[in-house]
Amino acid sequence: MILKELEHYVRHFAKRFVIFLRWLLFSVLSGILVGSAGAVFHYCIAYATKARELHPWLVFLLPAAGLLIVGAYHLMHDEKDTGTNLVLSAIHSGEHIPLKMAPLIFVSTIMTHLFGGSAGREGAALQLGGSIGNSLGRLLKFDEKDQHIMIMCGMSAAFSVLFGTPLSAAIFSMEVVSVGIMHYAALVPCVVASLLAQGIGKYCRIAPEQFPLPAVPEFTLQSGITIAILAILCAIVSTLFCIILHSGEALYKKYFPNLYLRIFAGGVLLALLTLLVGSQDYNGAGMPFIARCFETGQVAPYAFLLKMLFTTVTLAAGYKGGEIVPSFFIGAAFGCLFGDFIGFAPNLCTAAGMGAVFCGVTNCPITSLFICFELFGFEGMPYYLLSVALGYMLSGYYGLYHSQKIVYSKYKTEFINRKTR
Repeated sequence: MILKELEHYVRHFAKRFVIFLRWLLFSVLSGILVGSAGAVFHYCIAYATKARELHPWLVFLLPAAGLLIVGAYHLMHDEKDTGTNLVLSAIHSGEHIPLKMAPLIFVSTIMTHLFGGSAGREGAALQLGGSIGNSLGRLLKFDEKDQHIMIMCGMSAAFSVLFGTPLSAAIFSMEVVSVGIMHYAALVPCVVASLLAQGIGKYCRIAPEQFPLPAVPEFTLQSGITIAILAILCAIVSTLFCIILHSGEALYKKYFPNLYLRIFAGGVLLALLTLLVGSQDYNGAGMPFIARCFETGQVAPYAFLLKMLFTTVTLAAGYKGGEIVPSFFIGAAFGCLFGDFIGFAPNLCTAAGMGAVFCGVTNCPITSLFICFELFGFEGMPYYLLSVALGYMLSGYYGLYHSQKIVYSKYKTEFINRKTR
């Protein structure tokens, strides 16, 4: 009996080990390709941002840059590109992600940053990684389900090399697709690709994003209630951001049905807003602004609202980039404002606000918790845990990505399988 069981175990272990070696090979390949592309992308974005800071007048060329972006997508017959939504749809339904998406999103996102559009870089990275991963899967003649894993593998590698957060990068691509379940079949490939991409980032001297807190107050009933109030407010803020972003897209389509006119109008509006504000704090991704929130503990009361407005004007018009770093900006600005207003640890409130808003817009609580650990350290764990949990529950079924599915209810152990609002 024992020998029979051992024989059965050895036979099945051999099969599992062959599968492991297969995925190890392909995840290493994906990690190297996507990690290298992501490293080049990082330096291009950094150069574009530096050029805009040295030459602020470049923002007035944003409308012309928008016309070039739309023209490039038209030439490549990809006018109806839906960005990250296409990547998520490909995992759900088997839609093909064309390889041409990679160079298109690469160049157009750099142009958006160079000329002052308000957008992140991670959305482009997810599309870049998903496109390369999908193309690798098709080249290697993977079946449809394995191609889905390759897409997630590429997404993890791209996220990891840009942020230097391999833990959250590995989990994010498995969690963001279907809220309420995790695609654990992709765990090993995503982990290997994420760690390898992080190694490429280190080799290329890409500094990871980190904001270590100098001191974290003791977690007590009073401090817990304070952070809970912040998390409740952040859930409202995250929902507001999603509503404004999606409403902005609908308004643009209603009043500017022509893609060229739409993006040109958006560029003009953003340039006027920049002139009106009198600074470029709200252009680009906004990481320097987030760093200032941690350093000074003070922020303008309207900063989080202006970032929502600038980001909506940019992305809804058709400029390319991501929504995640802007959501970090919004969470950091609101958290810092809250902490400064009530006189409780503005640095900690900035960190908790980032985690709660990120969770609210992505519906990814595990990733949100892990990214808090990687960005801010483990010392504030109880605060991050509470803020992420409340941010997840109270943000409802809103989200940045319409292709994201809420598989299980946030409030009951109930299968609902609906898309985010």
